[in-house]
Amino acid sequence: MTLTSLTVLDGWLERRLAGRAQAFFADAVAECAAGPTSGRFGEILALASRHVRPTEALAPSDGERDEASAALSGWEPERWTLLETLRARLAIGLAEAGGEPADATLEEAFRYADEGETAALMRSAAHLPRAERFRWRVGEGCRSNMRTVFEAAACDTPYLERYFDDESFRQAALKALFVGAPLWRIRGLDQHLDATLARMALDYIEERRSAGRHVPHEVWLCLGPHGGDRGIQSLAAELRAETRHSIPGAPEHHGARARAAAGLALLRTGASEHFQTYLASEADSRVRRVWNDQSGAFPAQGVFRALELSAFSNL
Repeated sequence: MTLTSLTVLDGWLERRLAGRAQAFFADAVAECAAGPTSGRFGEILALASRHVRPTEALAPSDGERDEASAALSGWEPERWTLLETLRARLAIGLAEAGGEPADATLEEAFRYADEGETAALMRSAAHLPRAERFRWRVGEGCRSNMRTVFEAAACDTPYLERYFDDESFRQAALKALFVGAPLWRIRGLDQHLDATLARMALDYIEERRSAGRHVPHEVWLCLGPHGGDRGIQSLAAELRAETRHSIPGAPEHHGARARAAAGLALLRTGASEHFQTYLASEADSRVRRVWNDQSGAFPAQGVFRALELSAFSNL
């Protein structure tokens, strides 16, 4: 059987919903397929929260994550909630069944949705027919100061790499740093590295340092081979001993994670000889473990997953 977003979502929800929640799901699917008014669709999205707890994680199995990738390359549901899954399923079903009237209904939903509903609609965007129609709405999500909305719009989805131009992609990458979203989860980042993004990142780094503030470790992902001498010098400053002291307001494990990230970024510049010098003198076992896991090839953006606080603190 050919997997589609709808068949995958239906399977996940059928395995997780029971009783009244399952009955609501079946009725809502039928109603969305019939083409509800804008007002009624908004009610359905709101009513979903009465049947599924907003904080309940989807928690897909490895097999379900494989299903997602097979249905839509670049789709990673690892951090979806069950409520987002239900709402996204209803939005996709509406779009596939309703044609142009459904487009207008979805536009109204984007316009009036609350935070949780907006996040679910952002999750659905890459799965909608003619998904490029909603580029402006997703761009709005990528400008949001609400981390939940930003992550739903920008992270774990192929939408940005498929439909955003270079400038919009750069702005989303930098916005991730401002809202504290994991930059490594923005798909296609490595393919959008260029001198402009590197310059913007280095300007941001210098502003943070001038203000005496810590540098988010993921900002180094924006350099790659495009930072030039300025980038290498900035990385060297991050790796020097005097930067290892704790900075007021910095997260726990900041110093070690900062060095680990800077070392990976140094490898991404191609300066492997410089990297070996730091590897030889690094004392922290967690940092050495992260660095030793690299074979010398260009470390892809996904290696920064190991630097998430829960993972890094357990190394």
